Amino acid sequence: MAESPQNLVGPQVRRLRIEAGLSQEALAAKLQVNGWDLSRAGLSKIEACLRRVNDAELWVLAKTLRCQLTGLYPSKPANVSSVVRNGGK
Repeated sequence: MAESPQNLVGPQVRRLRIEAGLSQEALAAKLQVNGWDLSRAGLSKIEACLRRVNDAELWVLAKTLRCQLTGLYPSKPANVSSVVRNGGK
């Protein structure tokens, strides 16, 4: 059984990372420089929507990827109900 999505931002993080020409390892290193000790594996889980992302982490992602916070969200999120249901886990 597939796991329910844990975030809405994963696909946009992946897209922005690729557009910036960064590997997961390189983005994880930049995030660490900006104060978030996240591994490549952790970033992979975010991009696959398998890990939740809190508000401070979103801020560091936006800063590191040089985008607005709104740029991390999909324009038409399809999984809002599933992500909200998983919020208590």
